[in-house]
Amino acid sequence: MSTTTSAPRTASGSPIRVIVAKPGLDGHDRGAKVVARALRDAGIEVVYTGLHQTPDQIVETAIQEDADVIGLSVLSGAHMTLFAAVLEKLAERDAGDIVVFGGGIIPEGDIPDLEKLGVAKIFTPGATTQSIVDWVVDRVGAHA
Repeated sequence: MSTTTSAPRTASGSPIRVIVAKPGLDGHDRGAKVVARALRDAGIEVVYTGLHQTPDQIVETAIQEDADVIGLSVLSGAHMTLFAAVLEKLAERDAGDIVVFGGGIIPEGDIPDLEKLGVAKIFTPGATTQSIVDWVVDRVGAHA
């Protein structure tokens, strides 16, 4: 007997769509690729934008792909500037309903300031891929 599990869906019934992006000059993308793979393996639709994306490019991709979530990976130390720019561009494009989360090398002391800007969640080194998948599904899934 086989069992089938359906892909996680939003409240509207569409599959959850996540943009995983590497903004700025940071060239280390292993973590972003691992997160993208974990989300995809959980049945979530994922678009990985690649390295060196500008906030404008990330937001444009999110809008074109009808994304529910943007996940930013920042290891360069420019997290305050890059997260703020993405959130600002989302607001300018009337796309503030797209949830933004992030991860990378982000000091604990900066997390409250990022949350005040509108970042929904920050995952620091050591977070499991399952915790990220669970958070995305809990945040934008059908039961939310």
